[in-house]
Order: sequence, then C-alpha cells, then structure tokens
Amino acid sequence: MYGYEQTQGAYAPPQQGYAQQPPLYPEPSPPSLADAVRAFTTGSLTPEDFQQIFATSKVYCPRGDNPGFLALHSTQQPVIPMFTSLKELRRYAGKESKYFVITGAEVIDLLPTGYGFVLDMEGDHRIVFDAKAVEEMVDFAMRRMYG
Repeated sequence: MYGYEQTQGAYAPPQQGYAQQPPLYPEPSPPSLADAVRAFTTGSLTPEDFQQIFATSKVYCPRGDNPGFLALHSTQQPVIPMFTSLKELRRYAGKESKYFVITGAEVIDLLPTGYGFVLDMEGDHRIVFDAKAVEEMVDFAMRRMYG
C-alpha cells in the first residue's frame, strides 16, 4: 500500500491529445457584414474597420441571364445592388431570384469603373457607396496590400 500512495501524487505524462485542450475562452468571431453595416451607418465603426470586414465577408449579388453584376441606372450614378445575406437579397428580389456570392474584396476588384453599390436596399440600414467612394476603397485596399 505504501508504494501505491507514493505514486498517487507522482506526475503522470499527458495522455494522447490531453495537452491540446480547447481554450477556456473561444476566440471572438468577427462581426458579420450586417453588424458592420449597422455599426458603420450609426458612426460606431470607422471606414477603415468597415472596409476590412467588408473585404473578407460574403456579399450576395442578384444576377441576370448573362454573367456579371446587375446595375440600377435609375439613380444619379449607376449603382449595383448587393446584400449582406440571402434573406436581404430575397426581400429585394424575391424567393426565386438568381444570385451569386463573392467576397467584398472581389467586389472592389471587379466593380466596373464609374459604378457604385448599395448594400441592403430594402434593409433598415441601407448604405450607398458612390463611384468616388468605391475608388477610395480601391486606393485603401492597394495601400494595405502594397504599402
């Protein structure tokens, strides 16, 4: 019995996988694009922070029969409707509408010159970026990538 008691408090090597316990507090998830739009439109998120979230977020775009963005020309400058979620897109375009999904960074890269975009046209926190704002977003992205 004495030997048993002596080994009871001894150090035992970690078992397989034991040393790789999940953290006690999980990493916070980044804000959703919809959260970022709300925060940006209320002034509690800087343009730079918004753009960083936008660049990595999924953006839902209505599409027609031909590849590419659908543009609205009934505005002062042509804009392309985009949405933060499929639910927002469906609210605008209906349940059976066709769409494609890309990242915000791809939007900035592929958007035609002279076009702006509007996020969540039918939403509570609609936000419009005119062509000049898009140019500024492109410049910001280039500075971030290339210094």
